Amino acid sequence: MHEGGFFFQAFVYLTAAVVSVPVAKKLGLGSVLGYLIAGIIIGPFVLGLIGEEGQNVMQFAEFGIIMMLFLIGLELKPSMIWKLKGSIFGMGGAQVFITALIVMAIALMFGLQWKTSLALGLVLALSSTAIVLQTLHEKGLMKTDGGQNSFSVLLFQDIAIIPILAILPLLATGHAAVHEAHGEGGPQAFQAWMDGLPIWGQTITVLGVVAGIIVAGRYLVNPAFRLIARTRLREMFTAAALLLVIGITVLMGMVGLSPALGAFIAGVVLAQSEYRHELETNIEPFKGLLLGLFFISVGASIDFLVIASNPLVILELVAALIVLKFIILASIGRVFRMSFDNILLFALALAEGGEFAFVLFSFGLNNGVFEASLVNPLIAVVALSMAMTPLLVLLNEKLIQPRFGTKEMPEKVPDRIDKKSRVIVAGFGRVGSVVGRFM
Repeated sequence: MHEGGFFFQAFVYLTAAVVSVPVAKKLGLGSVLGYLIAGIIIGPFVLGLIGEEGQNVMQFAEFGIIMMLFLIGLELKPSMIWKLKGSIFGMGGAQVFITALIVMAIALMFGLQWKTSLALGLVLALSSTAIVLQTLHEKGLMKTDGGQNSFSVLLFQDIAIIPILAILPLLATGHAAVHEAHGEGGPQAFQAWMDGLPIWGQTITVLGVVAGIIVAGRYLVNPAFRLIARTRLREMFTAAALLLVIGITVLMGMVGLSPALGAFIAGVVLAQSEYRHELETNIEPFKGLLLGLFFISVGASIDFLVIASNPLVILELVAALIVLKFIILASIGRVFRMSFDNILLFALALAEGGEFAFVLFSFGLNNGVFEASLVNPLIAVVALSMAMTPLLVLLNEKLIQPRFGTKEMPEKVPDRIDKKSRVIVAGFGRVGSVVGRFM
């Protein structure tokens, strides 16, 4: 697509979303798969309505992931995060460490250098935060053990991106590449003005920024939103909510931290704010639209020329990645005593590559860690594995669970009710939580 400018691009993306998602939902495929199929259809290898500019759209649309983690943080209280610390660092740490080591060992068997092999293991250990959480939310599976543990592992992976970005330049095996792949410019923005500071100065700055976000969220945001609310201009509240998330994104990027992690921390800090529901209401539409653009961009970025040049090898690599990560995740779920049903959900949901692989492959390519001949097919492998995730979850829901899942539902223990209470709040949605605060 080289004609028509911005408005024609917007028309193409919105038409693809409006047509494909309702059809996919009607067929029981889910919205994520609908977006991915739409991206493939309008991409450069089918209708050709999107060209190189699709990569720029993906960088913009990745902001939807940041908004999603901010909204998830708003749903969680610090006490709940503390309760999840075992699964975040236990399951998440085990998954990243074991996957990286096994992928590294396999890469060494195929003759790659140990530095390249280790870098490859770290990149392929990550899963897709956007696709997994959106799919689980859509199907109402986030509250299950499998959904909660999937979220914990994804949160650890987001944290792990920071040390991975620091480690990759140390694993360089050759000259930095002039050519760039997907996600160009992402990690370079993380260098910023921090490069000129000594190590202790960088550490203090990073800790100061995180502490500043926590303090501002606890003591400054509520008074600011009260002043804005007095204007009785809804668009000002929406602008303030977007300013909050964008400000955190810019600040975290400047000090080399994951913007998604910063947005999540801010969301957790504001989880007890009286304006929590107003923030959710204002940001939700932007989050949904940007995530839709991101999924369409992923579908459009699948390089079918690379796949067509060696289809069997690409498909074998996709299958190997999914099977390997499934086995590792299922084993971790077993060790942590998850039920069989939840192990299946947990392992199938996280068995793909992640969107940050595009950024990390580009970063590694530019720093001489990877060669283009290795990166190009692996980008196609990661994109295809991400596109497979909604299908795997659907396969688990429709075919695997009915045949091999638990047949008998465990008897639920009745909730304990304090008879001394004068009020019982049945339901704790938007209205219930407001009533509960007054009580």
